[in-house]
Amino acid sequence: MTKSIDDEMPADVLAKLNRETSKIAWSELLPFFATGLAVFVSHKLDLIKVARVLSDDDKSQFEEWVKSGLVANVSDEQASAWHESKVTVWAVVIKPWVLVQPIVD
Repeated sequence: MTKSIDDEMPADVLAKLNRETSKIAWSELLPFFATGLAVFVSHKLDLIKVARVLSDDDKSQFEEWVKSGLVANVSDEQASAWHESKVTVWAVVIKPWVLVQPIVD
């Protein structure tokens, strides 16, 4: 039986990542996008779980999400559309990256 990410995430780590997550205007993250450090996280995934996997350097899980298109560098098209639409995102920093998930009403 394999453990899920939830089973492996101590409450204190979850709380810390939650405290470090915030809503922010996409336009404020453009410098991170310009340097290739903005990472899109699909709504099909929990942003906090992705942050934990990245901080734990779980390459196999992260690569699985990348291959399935659930995680990717923010594309030029996404960045442009988000900027024009004044999108707000949920963001969390896992140095040097900023994980972003657009907020959908």
